[in-house]
Amino acid sequence: MAIQGLVLAAFILAAKATTVVSAASLVTFIFGDSLTEVGNNNYLQYSLARSDFPWYGIDYSGGKATGRFTNGRTIGDIISEKLGIPPPPPYLSLSKNDDALLKGVNYASGGAGILNDTGLYFIQRLSFDDQIECFKKTKESITTKIGAEAANKLCNEAMYFIGIGSNDYVNNYLQPFLADGQEYTPEEFVKLVITTLDNQLTRLYQLGARKVAFHGLGPLGCIPSQRVKSKTGKCLKRVNEWVLGFNSEVKKLIATLNHRFPNAKFAFADTYGDVLDLIDNPTAYGFKVSNTSCCNVDTNIGGLCLPNSKLCSNRTDYVFWDAFHPSDKANEILAEKFFSTLFSGPPSIAPKPSP
Repeated sequence: MAIQGLVLAAFILAAKATTVVSAASLVTFIFGDSLTEVGNNNYLQYSLARSDFPWYGIDYSGGKATGRFTNGRTIGDIISEKLGIPPPPPYLSLSKNDDALLKGVNYASGGAGILNDTGLYFIQRLSFDDQIECFKKTKESITTKIGAEAANKLCNEAMYFIGIGSNDYVNNYLQPFLADGQEYTPEEFVKLVITTLDNQLTRLYQLGARKVAFHGLGPLGCIPSQRVKSKTGKCLKRVNEWVLGFNSEVKKLIATLNHRFPNAKFAFADTYGDVLDLIDNPTAYGFKVSNTSCCNVDTNIGGLCLPNSKLCSNRTDYVFWDAFHPSDKANEILAEKFFSTLFSGPPSIAPKPSP
């Protein structure tokens, strides 16, 4: 997995650090959609984008659904394990004055997008704008606890992981009954999304974010929910071309932000090639099936793994858990690739960021 532009490792690689801090002092803030959610939507009473029911979580610690959209762990969970820190808790599970806010928070929400109208038919979800507003409230609570100077320092030194944009295509532009797909050409749509993202990342910077990694989109044309639209069952080439165009524009935006804010480091994590290789060559990674999901889902009614769904006999044989999300085993492989790219030194230490 390539890290384009200014390398995120510049502020997290222990091998290049002059001073180090323990993993226990690492603070991470996570923003995103169902690929990184850990349970925020459980607290949204009317949300239709939920996974707090069987068979989600069947391979997670305790074997129960937590709100993660997979059978086990997310990529974020696995990276946290490697860093030696617990996964940040869902924002909506915390009280306003919870001490856990000082150690990092996960704001990710299933169905969320960069655009506020993405995923409208899920009724409730935290859009990226909503998540940034939640982070603003988090910073206000932290300021109340430890004072403005210490709060600014904490936010400046924290690491921000953002993975969002898939739903802007899968649950917006690619839906024929929604306005955006009719109103915009692919070029116009990506311009709208990137302009919005520019404003959002700028706002995060203004709130104190200085170490930011944005995860690019994978080959959405190859996920089961899209492949069923092909008469041959193959990946949708046009969708993948749009995704590559989006990733290309985000890379340019990241370069612009690094020039605009020289005291910050923004990085683009390109996941596309690794995910595509996993799908194209599943046996090389120990899988048997990559064109459909372990959970026998009905893509006509959402593609999630419902309690009455039939599961495959061996969950480790499948790259995909449901019509949209990787399995625990696939997440483990992708997290390992991501981690090995970002970290060359021992995962237990990280450099002290510059002010």
